[in-house]
Amino acid sequence: MTATATDTVITLSRDSNQAIGIGQYAIDFMSETIGTPCETVEKRTTQFLVDSVLCGISAIALQTNAPCVLQEEALIYPQDGGATMFGCNTTLAPEKAILANVSAVREWDSNGTNFGFNPALGHTAGEFGHNDFYAVPIAAAQIAQLDGSAALRGMICLDEIRGRLAEVFSLKTYKIDHVVHGAIGSAAVYGAMLGATAEQIESAIGMVVAHYTPWRAIRAGKQLSDSKGASAAISTEVAILSMQRSMRGFVGPQDIFRNPEAIWRQFEPTNGDSPFDLVLSHSGDDFAVMGMHFKLGLYEHQSAGALQGLIDLISANPVILEHPDQIKEIKIVAYEPAFGIIGDPAKRDPKTRQSADHSMVYIVSTMLRKAIEYVGQGNPCDSLDTNDEWWKALMLMPVDYGRDALFHDTTRSLMQLIVFEHGGGSYDSKYPDGIPTSMVITLNDGSSHDSGLVMYPSGHARNTTADLEDILSHKSDLLGGLAMDNPNDVIARFTKIASLQANDIRNIMDFTISDRDAVD
Repeated sequence: MTATATDTVITLSRDSNQAIGIGQYAIDFMSETIGTPCETVEKRTTQFLVDSVLCGISAIALQTNAPCVLQEEALIYPQDGGATMFGCNTTLAPEKAILANVSAVREWDSNGTNFGFNPALGHTAGEFGHNDFYAVPIAAAQIAQLDGSAALRGMICLDEIRGRLAEVFSLKTYKIDHVVHGAIGSAAVYGAMLGATAEQIESAIGMVVAHYTPWRAIRAGKQLSDSKGASAAISTEVAILSMQRSMRGFVGPQDIFRNPEAIWRQFEPTNGDSPFDLVLSHSGDDFAVMGMHFKLGLYEHQSAGALQGLIDLISANPVILEHPDQIKEIKIVAYEPAFGIIGDPAKRDPKTRQSADHSMVYIVSTMLRKAIEYVGQGNPCDSLDTNDEWWKALMLMPVDYGRDALFHDTTRSLMQLIVFEHGGGSYDSKYPDGIPTSMVITLNDGSSHDSGLVMYPSGHARNTTADLEDILSHKSDLLGGLAMDNPNDVIARFTKIASLQANDIRNIMDFTISDRDAVD
């Protein structure tokens, strides 16, 4: 069976060569021969793009280690007609420019996230994914001299491939890092934008999977490292190299999704098919990006329910902040994988920024400390009268993961009061539809304050109560202000990317990033 199409989707059946099918889909989507996403999809993708750019340039400004190392590496590889990286208009080898840009975007772990969940299609694998990869279509557009509309379309296409793979196959179940899905999407979109054939894209995808599959050891262990933030970047680099080799004639493993020794059939044996049908949208509003969530600050996405619960509690019960010395216990109950990943005992005493932003006890304690400080400075609790105002006032920023914050006495004291429990099946069954989390704060007088069950915190794709644009604008201003005195021009140019001409895309990274004091 080959691909089947409707007015809005293409289905690559499990008994077909899905690698070549992805290649053909990317070619057809980028050539606009199979449909058009609606304006809502374009707007949401643009919002995620702007958010990712501000994450990236602030990481560079604050001299975080991995992005700086990889920027220095990229500058060793100048290339006429190549691509550019944030804050530099020198054209470089595309794989190196992309490596540096993706690493910067991902460094804070604060850009868009999806949970691989689409019940309408019966896809509930629940794999994580992030929009780390927008640098790929921008670089391809620079090289091929395409305009901003093509670059944006490439972002939608990449998110679609990556996001739909996350819905049908859980890499984390087999200890494989989630960036594999993004690397496959990167190879496909880069190749399609530069004129590759479907067979060449198939070959590159085969190389990505067979030669460069990374393990989740990157995100586990006693203290996390530069590898956590750079994993997507390194996988994307090799995806671009694989695509380049394929276009020069190198042939990688073919039909990789049905290969019995590749990821999919190795772990889920079949009678020769891949373990899933793959549905890819080409028109309308049901694209994977529409199920992606915004992070309203710097935190691991599994903590969003707890942060919302905390905001709900302290806004409704000012006594908690007015008498913080009376807090006896903070009990958090959540689902797997939140409990397993950011409740990992190894992360109860984080000593690196990368471990801290993956530590539930640290993230919650830091936001609570900031709230206590806010009231302690003479601000009454009722000065923040909406959920959105609380999110903006307490938004976690890079300074909240610097060394002073990491070992702050108040934070460390609050961390000792947190009990983090797995809620069992009643919680697990509600994920990944939502982020089921509850919080109870008990005071020394025996009184308890209960958040109730949080499912769709602010920033979640299904949340309808938060003023998302207002909160995101605040986040952009904060992160942009770390990178430059006036970030408005940079924010504006990426916001209007769909209307930019090819020459504008060529110069889109040409702006000055200020050097600020490092946070590490």
